[in-house]
Amino acid sequence: MSTEESGPSGQADPMTARAPDTGAPPPPSTADLPAALELPQPTALVGVAGTPPAGAPWPTVAPPARLAPGIADRLRDRRPALFLDYDGTLTPIVSRPELARLAPETREAVRALATAGHPVAVVSGRDLDDVRALVNLPQLVYAGSHGFDIAGPGGLRLQHPEALRLLPHLDGAQDLLAARLAGVPGVQIERKRFSLAVHYRQVAPGNIPALEQAVAEAAHPGLRRAGGKMVFELQPALDWHKGRAVEWVLDSLDLNRPQILPLYLGDDLTDEDAFRALQGRGLGIVVRDQPPRPTAADYALADPAEVRLFLEALARVWPG
Repeated sequence: MSTEESGPSGQADPMTARAPDTGAPPPPSTADLPAALELPQPTALVGVAGTPPAGAPWPTVAPPARLAPGIADRLRDRRPALFLDYDGTLTPIVSRPELARLAPETREAVRALATAGHPVAVVSGRDLDDVRALVNLPQLVYAGSHGFDIAGPGGLRLQHPEALRLLPHLDGAQDLLAARLAGVPGVQIERKRFSLAVHYRQVAPGNIPALEQAVAEAAHPGLRRAGGKMVFELQPALDWHKGRAVEWVLDSLDLNRPQILPLYLGDDLTDEDAFRALQGRGLGIVVRDQPPRPTAADYALADPAEVRLFLEALARVWPG
């Protein structure tokens, strides 16, 4: 852990920070798994080394009321640590960020996993307070602003110190963009603690190049441009992203252990950093995009409804 990072004070809460070392139920046996897993194997997603050709559809994935055998096999002697994106993963993409509400059934699936003692974190581009209020499960870890701002039970806390020093640069960019884009119909400027998002889902296509140029000109030294689904974003220009945030949480909660299998579910380009961070030690599951794009994920789900089914299946296989 670098000197820039700060972990929880004292011991983290074992029910939310790590899988118990003793008293845990044995992993499901080979005989147990077919009863818990009822549908055919989902098709593995083609990864970075075998990206689908341009225009090709994503591989077809069966509804995940069961776990893929590849995932189930790796969970026979390991326990899951779950990392979840919010928009486009737990909830559908909507026209305005404030309209993305978590379905009660999905919240219950996440709650069941966390209550069973499995570490669960939501890693979002949203502001920390925003995503924490939307999910509304206090036993979870939350990483906001693409991981620059992290909080969780047991005193877990990180505000990236170098990013704190760059907040005045974001303030200046916010003022500049508010003035430059005031006359652009449909644009939405969203200030977060450690980033600035310019949403253009409701902007006429002819206005988008000028909007992108304005964002580029607002990128003061110390800021970087990033993209997502119908959004341009400015962030601190630091070697920090969702993948670094996942690594920090794993280290801080002592989850970098052979008996833990980290799983990351996400849909956006910013989630690719987390997929890459887990290569060789965990699994990435992409919520499919159209048109298809290169991905470092290992498996695919079709949409947030399938994410909920996957989480429910995971809770059945590992009920705590």
